[in-house]
Amino acid sequence: MDTIKRNSIFFQIIIILIGLMALYILIRFPLTEGRAANLDLLSIYLDPFILYGYAASIAFFVTLFNVYKLLGNYGNNKLLSLHSIKNLKIIKFCAIILSILILLAALYIRLFHHKEDDPAGFLAISILTTLISILVATAAAKFQKHLQSAIDQ
Repeated sequence: MDTIKRNSIFFQIIIILIGLMALYILIRFPLTEGRAANLDLLSIYLDPFILYGYAASIAFFVTLFNVYKLLGNYGNNKLLSLHSIKNLKIIKFCAIILSILILLAALYIRLFHHKEDDPAGFLAISILTTLISILVATAAAKFQKHLQSAIDQ
């Protein structure tokens, strides 16, 4: 097995582990933190803000899946293909959507939080994840542009 294929498989495994960790956090975190800590099991997962988090996470998982497929194209020496460009477009779009959804959640928490709660931690994480999403979108756009120009030549 050549080095490119091994590296591709290694990074695909990393992507799978990131997805599993994110899924675990999505399932366990509402049970232990914040506004849902004192709710029963059914009420926790019917809370509108938690449901919003689950809906927003769809963009994250679609992005991970497309990164996984892009790495598969790389491992099979098919990086210079229209499928790779399509994957990069989806990654870019989902990263932009995710950053907007995170900013909306941060804005909601900032404006409507309880006065005894301190939203600074959530807002800091929101800013960080928004910046990371913007960085991913920018990198995907640049990489898409370079792949498109390489295919066109």
